[in-house]
Amino acid sequence: MSVLKRGLAAAAIAVGLGMGAAGAAEPLGVGFVYVGPVGDHGWTYRHDVGRKAVEAALGDKVKTTFVESVKEGPDAERVIRELAASGHGLVFTTSFGFMNPTAKVAKQFPGVKFEHATGYKRADNLATYAARFYEGRYVAGVVAGRVTKSNVIGYIASFPIPEVVRGINAFTLSLRKVNPQATVRVVWVNSWYDPGKEADAAKALIDQGADVILQHTDSPAPLQVAESRGVWGVGQASDMRKFAPKAQLTAIVDNWDHYYVERARAVLDGSWKSGDVWGGFKSGMVEMAPYNEALAADVVAAARAAEAAIRDGSLHPFQGPIRDQAGKEVVAAGATVGDEDLLKMDWYVEGVQGNLPK
Repeated sequence: MSVLKRGLAAAAIAVGLGMGAAGAAEPLGVGFVYVGPVGDHGWTYRHDVGRKAVEAALGDKVKTTFVESVKEGPDAERVIRELAASGHGLVFTTSFGFMNPTAKVAKQFPGVKFEHATGYKRADNLATYAARFYEGRYVAGVVAGRVTKSNVIGYIASFPIPEVVRGINAFTLSLRKVNPQATVRVVWVNSWYDPGKEADAAKALIDQGADVILQHTDSPAPLQVAESRGVWGVGQASDMRKFAPKAQLTAIVDNWDHYYVERARAVLDGSWKSGDVWGGFKSGMVEMAPYNEALAADVVAAARAAEAAIRDGSLHPFQGPIRDQAGKEVVAAGATVGDEDLLKMDWYVEGVQGNLPK
């Protein structure tokens, strides 16, 4: 499929120009709005892998479009509106900050189907979807707790939204079950993708004693710093081991392929309905990248056991007892934090250092 690129609200828009067979129905236009560049090797890269899966699965029944590096706010609204107005029957908006613009445009285009990633506002023509990334971060904590020697873990965080806080907490809970002496130091960079800031944060954390680096940002820069400084790291959203083959312990991989294909197919066959999907290991939306070959067999076995237990429901990452940062028990033994509370999580568990920005 050939691709046309042109400027749009400081973003790049790429439009597939594939044509269906003569006399065939007009292909479904499927648009994707990305917060970062498709080459970030993280969050946006994996969404674009999903877009390509739609093309591969549905062929000339669809024509896909993507807009990359869209700022959250007025730019997003303009981009989403232009996609809706230019013949797209299905539009995926793939960042939390696109929620309000998506909801606004969806009201203006009731005949277009919209899907928003990680949000909570829905309508008859607006669905929401997300992945339980925290399941993967829990497994990463199982590994980190066993390999750290300094008992200091560095965590590079993007924005203090519930999704990111959940990940920090899930990681810290499993980390400290394995190693009660370990603590987590968080640096907030206020960006999803800024290789310079991410690298500087990694360097600062390593200088403070961290020998494992986690990230909820999208470039491979933190892993590259970890590789150069001889410490461990965990990849974000995709398998980043080619950037840090010695440093990467594993990576939490986002897999949107099946979801995107099935939702596009549902529009084509008329079965699409609004709703909310929050998938994890069980649905295949979250996967773990291969574990570093340097890890001891018992460490890998423990990680795989945790992954399997989460998948079959015998383990919940947020099962009590859980104490908050001040040491107060907030979840009793045997109880679990429900989805409603996970979706609005705004507090740290015991073992996380520093204040949570408000």
